[in-house]
Amino acid sequence: MEKAKIQEYLKVLACPKCKGDLIYKIWNEKEGFYCKKCELFYPIEEDIPIMLIEEAIPLSEKNESS
Repeated sequence: MEKAKIQEYLKVLACPKCKGDLIYKIWNEKEGFYCKKCELFYPIEEDIPIMLIEEAIPLSEKNESS
């Protein structure tokens, strides 16, 4: 995904669970947005962030690979 598009998403998106800030992350070759507080990864599919809590991938800091 283009950097400009990522920056625009980061300006308007928040974690749907805690309403906190997200960071852009690549995890297991998937692009997405990550909430450090909730330890949830919201994947991007076909340039669209999937911002549903039930679709989020739980990650923990100890077994995370960037």
